[in-house]
Amino acid sequence: MKMRTTLALVAAAAALSACVDFGGSRPPPMAMNTGAAPRANAVEGSWADSNGLNSTFIAGRFETHTTDGTNQQMASGTYTTDPSGMIQINLYSNIKRTSSKVNCFLANPSQLNCTSETGGHFSLNRQG
Repeated sequence: MKMRTTLALVAAAAALSACVDFGGSRPPPMAMNTGAAPRANAVEGSWADSNGLNSTFIAGRFETHTTDGTNQQMASGTYTTDPSGMIQINLYSNIKRTSSKVNCFLANPSQLNCTSETGGHFSLNRQG
C-alpha cells in the first residue's frame, strides 16, 4: 500500500509541475483594451515651447506658428505615431527652407519631449 501511495504522489507532483511556468515558455500576456484613446490621438491638440511658438497636431498634420501677434507660420508637415508611442514629425521650416525629421515621446499627457535629427532636444507643453 505504501508503494501505491508513493506512486500516486509522484504522479500528482508530475502533473502539477506541468502546470507551473518557470518563465520563458509563453509569450507575455497581451495588454487589455481599457477603452482609452489610441496612442495616435494622444498628441493631437495645441502645444507650446519655451521660445514662444505654438504647434498644433491635427489628423496627421503638424504646424508651428509664432505667438508674437503676427501668427506667422514657422513650420509645417506631417506626423505619425508608431506602436511604441514614438511620434515622428516630418517638417518643413519656412524660415530655413529645409526639411527635417523630429522624434518625440509623450513624457506625460502634458509634456512632449523631442529630439531633432541633428541631436537637439526640446519639449512642448500641452495648451488648454
